Amino acid sequence: MTTLPAATPKPGSPGDNERTHLAPKPRRLPPGLWFRHVGWRHLVGVLGLAFALFPAVWVVSASVNPTNSLAAMSFFPDAPTLNNYRDLLFDEPFLVWMRNSLVVAGGAAITMTVLSAMAAYAFSRLRFAGRRVGLLAILLVQMFPQLLAMVALFLFMARIGLVFPGLGTGTLTGLFLVYLGGALGANTWLVKGFFDTIPADLDEAAKIDGATHNQVFWQIILPLSAPILAVTTMLSFVFLFNEYILASILIRDELSFTLAIGLSSFISEQNSQWGVFTAGALLGGIPIILLFLFLQRYIVSGLTAGGVKG
Repeated sequence: MTTLPAATPKPGSPGDNERTHLAPKPRRLPPGLWFRHVGWRHLVGVLGLAFALFPAVWVVSASVNPTNSLAAMSFFPDAPTLNNYRDLLFDEPFLVWMRNSLVVAGGAAITMTVLSAMAAYAFSRLRFAGRRVGLLAILLVQMFPQLLAMVALFLFMARIGLVFPGLGTGTLTGLFLVYLGGALGANTWLVKGFFDTIPADLDEAAKIDGATHNQVFWQIILPLSAPILAVTTMLSFVFLFNEYILASILIRDELSFTLAIGLSSFISEQNSQWGVFTAGALLGGIPIILLFLFLQRYIVSGLTAGGVKG
């Protein structure tokens, strides 16, 4: 015996009206109660967003302000102009400074990440005499401020320049070599914490098949460590790209300036061009934004995974 399906009530039928009346209506809270439970959160969010965006909006406004005086700048300029960008790109060696920063910071960040990964693999997977002492020594060295080594680094590079002129003070190659040791210890600890989370069974299975430590490192560990390697590369690049003190000590030639040194020349005592300076600061942030967008999917997992073991 075939059972016929129940007839669906048409819109406007008594059954439809009954279901409509039975549905609970959302109850609107009084203004005071709404602000106490929900509204204050919106207020805090708006204030936090305004606090975060205020410097960025001010820099954008200053970059299109026709006046180069900091005192005469207004938050909303009356006659915005792009002359500051034109002066920066065509009258100043801005592109040369940008290239120097990208080459030195990018090359040092990649090389530093590879060296940190090698050291982290040794401390994480190998067992040798002095392993624990070496880890503690790397950690202890990182506790001293880098300013303490500025004079020693300058004298060291000056002596090297007497023997190898291409590696001494005033050269980008010398600055590159000095940058390699900057955050090597911190990156080693960070990468080691991530390597410790990778099961050692993978190494043992590969060694049973005849793989060496070199093959295990390059073909197994590194592909699995892409998140932490991306994070360390990005953090190192951002730090070195914006580094000023050490670069200003070692570099003197204008065509060898990094971006940080070149932009600082616009706001010295003899030269006050705040509009050009802010325009350069905005353009200088483009490589960092592009790198962040490119490595965005690795950032969260890489930052959190390295702190599981250590």
